[in-house]
Amino acid sequence: MRQIIEADLDKGTYASRRWAGSPGDAAHHAAGQPDPAKIRTRFPPEPNGYLHIGHAKSICINFGLARDYGGVCHLRFDDTNPEKEDTEYVNSIKDAVQWLGFGWNNGGESNLYQASDYFGFMYRSAEYLIEAGHAYVDEQTAEQMRINRGDFGKPGVDSPFRTRTPAENLARFREMRDGKHEDGSMVLRAKIDMASPNINMRDPAIYRIRRATHHNTGDTWCIYPMYTYAHPIEDALEQITHSLCTLEFEDQRPFYDWLLERLTEGGLLASPPPRQYEFARLNLNYVITSKRKLAQLVYDHKVSGWDDPRMPTIVGLRRRGYTPAALQMFAERIGVTKSDSWIDYSTLEGCLREDLELKAHRGMAVLNPVKLVLTNWDDVMGAGHLEPCTLPALPHAPHGASSGAAPEGVESPVRHFTIGKEVWIEREDFEEVPPKGYKRLFPGNKVRLKGGYVIECTGCTKDADGNITEVLATVVPDTKSGTPGADSVKVKAAITWVGVADGVSAEVRMYDRLFLDAHPDAGGKDFIESLNPNSLKVVTAIVEPSLANAKPDDKFQFERHGYFVADRVDHAAGKPVFNLAVGLKDSWGK
Repeated sequence: MRQIIEADLDKGTYASRRWAGSPGDAAHHAAGQPDPAKIRTRFPPEPNGYLHIGHAKSICINFGLARDYGGVCHLRFDDTNPEKEDTEYVNSIKDAVQWLGFGWNNGGESNLYQASDYFGFMYRSAEYLIEAGHAYVDEQTAEQMRINRGDFGKPGVDSPFRTRTPAENLARFREMRDGKHEDGSMVLRAKIDMASPNINMRDPAIYRIRRATHHNTGDTWCIYPMYTYAHPIEDALEQITHSLCTLEFEDQRPFYDWLLERLTEGGLLASPPPRQYEFARLNLNYVITSKRKLAQLVYDHKVSGWDDPRMPTIVGLRRRGYTPAALQMFAERIGVTKSDSWIDYSTLEGCLREDLELKAHRGMAVLNPVKLVLTNWDDVMGAGHLEPCTLPALPHAPHGASSGAAPEGVESPVRHFTIGKEVWIEREDFEEVPPKGYKRLFPGNKVRLKGGYVIECTGCTKDADGNITEVLATVVPDTKSGTPGADSVKVKAAITWVGVADGVSAEVRMYDRLFLDAHPDAGGKDFIESLNPNSLKVVTAIVEPSLANAKPDDKFQFERHGYFVADRVDHAAGKPVFNLAVGLKDSWGK
């Protein structure tokens, strides 16, 4: 795509274009100024659902290319289907585009458009096509049209209505517009070639009767344009130069070009017309992106909603803890190709790890807690004593980095917490009978409590059923991290912990991939059958006090566990809720 754009810029393909400050026909733009945008692209979602990871790729491509080449990208709501669209989706799409770091205001001009605002011009164009002999009203049934269209091995058969005069067709079309015929009783078709090897060129339908209230135009119209007719017109009215879409529209490109040639030669649209270019859609394993199937997950309550952190929707990814920078990095890394291929989910996860590595403040959290009692604490440190401890919040961030590290000369952020007689540790950090190579707590072994003291394990206590209720150890004096002589006692492991005195209880949602099958809906499979029953586990964890001050959407690295985000919806002061965004390494690798 970059090569195509650079070649067009070198040749001056679109250098003569004019722009009147808003979309319009040839006369409208002829009265405008030379277009200040070197290229114009567009992101044209239909507002009939929430955007997903595939749309995020398209947003990054279209807005990113416009940004990189001194151009402008339009946000256009392709709202030509009145039955499926809703302002809820319009608002969610706007929010998603802006959250990803892009916008449609350029030099004081808003490039936010609705295809339905062009219905008047689309109707005028249809009348022109009829008068020029390029379109006719067909009254065959849908089944008759399907049969007469033929197939790849058989040419189509002309409709018995194909030879009507332009005057007859125009009168019939105006009757359609005026509501004089039933829904589905007739359509307007382009007159091209019923023997074309490209079935899309066998007189495609361009208008149908549909009595439905439109969210923008209300009941003004009872006929609506087909998408394949509306889309090229929308591009042309907006003076789009490079119309980028996914490969399923490749077979529609001949009609795209045919229609724009007819309307340009008729003087309705400005020249040169837009060009369509196709790229492979995003295929991400362990994910489905069909809006219908995603809606089924929501409406059948397999997930908690469109923003469930297991969903591939942009709102779901955002709530999971994904960042705009990570999604932009992902789009750049996978690139644009003409061939379908599968992208491994770990590529997406790797982009998030890479983005958060230098940005996310560290913190200790114990997800499966058991109490550790330092039996000699009162004798060594004094009864009830709490020793203050610190650790860096961003241990690897360089000074002055744009990652959120402190600027040169300013101390990096520090976390403060205390250690006392009792602390929480991970249950897996103690083994009464250690397996071979185990370096953490077992009777007689020493470890360091990270940021605190070296301790020596002496045993454990159990309940009547033999379950471990407490781990017992002694603190080794004069070994506090960061003090002289702290390294005098050598240990082979340091473990994370949280003090009982200042630890905070938190709900932690451990999310995993929603499907067990890498291709859950391939080959007609029932994707519901491959749902991962363990895609969500909720635990009550103990987190260090610095995490209690988290704001919704703040990201952290829970040391040794992974990257977590304070939930955008449910997290609140006094009721912390964290979501696992991504582990520290790929747990699904071969």
